[in-house]
Amino acid sequence: MWCVPHPEKADHTLVLLDTEGLEDVEKGDKSNDTQIFALAILLSSTLVYNTMNKIDQTAIDLLHVVTELSNLLRTLSSPDLDRVEDAADLVSFCPDLVWTLRDFYLSLEAGGQHITADEYLENSLKLKPDTHQSHQNFNLPRRCIQKFFPIKKCFIFDLPTHRKKLAQLETLHDDELDPDFVQQVADFCYYILHHSKAKTLSGGIKANGPELESLVLTYVNAISSGNLPCMENSVLALAQIKNSAAVKKAIAHYDQQMAQKVQLPTETLQELLDLHRASEKEAIEIFMKNSFKDVDQKFQKELGALLTAKQDDFCKQNLEASSDHCSALLQNIFGSLEEDVKQGIYSKPGGHCLFMRKTEELKAKYYQEPRKGIQAEEALQKYLQSKKSVSDAVLQTDKALTARAKEMEEARLRARAAVDEARRLEMIRRQEERMLEERERQHQEQLRQMEMERARHLAEQQRALERKLQEETAKQQERVEAEMRQLQNMLQQQRYNASSPDCILL
Repeated sequence: MWCVPHPEKADHTLVLLDTEGLEDVEKGDKSNDTQIFALAILLSSTLVYNTMNKIDQTAIDLLHVVTELSNLLRTLSSPDLDRVEDAADLVSFCPDLVWTLRDFYLSLEAGGQHITADEYLENSLKLKPDTHQSHQNFNLPRRCIQKFFPIKKCFIFDLPTHRKKLAQLETLHDDELDPDFVQQVADFCYYILHHSKAKTLSGGIKANGPELESLVLTYVNAISSGNLPCMENSVLALAQIKNSAAVKKAIAHYDQQMAQKVQLPTETLQELLDLHRASEKEAIEIFMKNSFKDVDQKFQKELGALLTAKQDDFCKQNLEASSDHCSALLQNIFGSLEEDVKQGIYSKPGGHCLFMRKTEELKAKYYQEPRKGIQAEEALQKYLQSKKSVSDAVLQTDKALTARAKEMEEARLRARAAVDEARRLEMIRRQEERMLEERERQHQEQLRQMEMERARHLAEQQRALERKLQEETAKQQERVEAEMRQLQNMLQQQRYNASSPDCILL
C-alpha cells in the first residue's frame, strides 16, 4: 500500500493497493489470494484488473468469484443485514472497473468493423439469450460483473519492448520502449488520475483516513473470524448464496405478481390455478437466470416446494374469501324474505307456494351476482338447508290454513249451489210463464187473424154481391132504356105513318 498526495486533485490522498497478483505458484495459498483480492475490491474506488493477452472465460470466472466473495464479506460486515439496499447507494459504493490487457495480440475487430477497447470489453461481457442451461451458466458471471461494476473501462497494452529486452524492463528508459506502449501507459495514467472518484461509503459519505482505517479493520476482522469461505469452498459458498438469493427473488416476484393479478375470490378454481401457473413460470425463470451451479436441483426443488405451499395457501384463502363473500351476499339477498316471514306475509293459504316462488326468484338473483367464487353453490345449499325449518313451518301453516279455507270454501260453494238452484228453478218458472203467455198471445193472435180473415171475406162477398147487383141493375136499366127507345121509335113511326098520304109502292 502506498499513500501519496493526489497529483491532480487538491485535498485528496491517492491510496494505491497492490495485491501482487493472484494464483502465484510460489505463494501456494489460494485462499489468501482470494481474500486479499476481495479486500482490495471493497477498499477501492477504482479496481485495475490486470490480465494477459485477452479476455477469456477463466479471467471472467475469477473476477466473478472474487466479486461474489466481496459481496459476502460486505454483507457479513454490515451493521444492518436486513437493510434494503438502494440502487444508487450500491452504484456509489462499487468501484469502477478498469480492465487492462497486457501483451494484447488480437485485432480489435467485430463483424469486419474496427472497435474500441471498451467495445471489446462490452462484447466480452455480453449476455446470451437465456434459452438453455449452458447459456444461463454463461450469463451468470457476466451479469454479476455488469451489476457490481456499473462503470467499466478497458485498456490494451502492446509488448513494451522486444522480447529479448523484457528481462531488463525496469531499467529501460521511455525512449527505449515501444512508442505505442508508452502512449498507452500515458492514456491509462491520465484516465486513472482524472476519472477515479473518491472512495464513497454507504450513504454517499466520502471516506477520509480514519474512516478508511475503520473500513479496513472491519473487513479484516470479518476475514479473520473465518466467516469468509476459502477458495476451495468458494464455489459452493457462492452457489449457496446465489441460489438462496435466487429463491428469495423468485418468491418475491411470485408474491408481487399474485398480489397484482389475483382478486379473491376467483370465479373458478381454474382461474386461480392459471394465475398461479403464470406467476410460477415467471418465478422459475427468474430463479434460473439468477441461480448458480444448483447441484441436484436442490434449490429449484426448494423453490418448487415453496411455490406449492403458496398455491395451497392461495387456494385456502380463495376458499375462505368465497365462503365469506357468499355468506354476506346471501344474507343481503335473502334478508327481505326472512323479514317477510317474520311479518307473517306467508302465513296464509297458498303461502308456501308464494314462499317457494320468492325463494326461486332470490336464487336466480344470487346466481346472477358476479365473482362469488368456488363456494357459490355450496354456500347457497348450506344457507337453504339452514332455513329448511322456516320453509317447513310456512308449509305447515299453509296446510292448516288451507284445510280451514277448504272447509269454508266448500260451505260457501254449497250455499252458492243452493242459491244457484233456486235461481235456476225461478228461471224455469219464469220461462214456463213466458211460454204460457206466449201461447195465449199466439192463440189470441190467431183468433184475431181468423176474425179479421172472416170479416175480410164477408166484406169481399158483400162487395161482390153489390157489384153483381149493380151490374144486374145496369143491365136491367139498359134493357129498359132499349125497350123505351124501341117503343119511342115505334111510336114515332106510327105517328109518321098516320100523318103521311097513302102511296103505292111500285
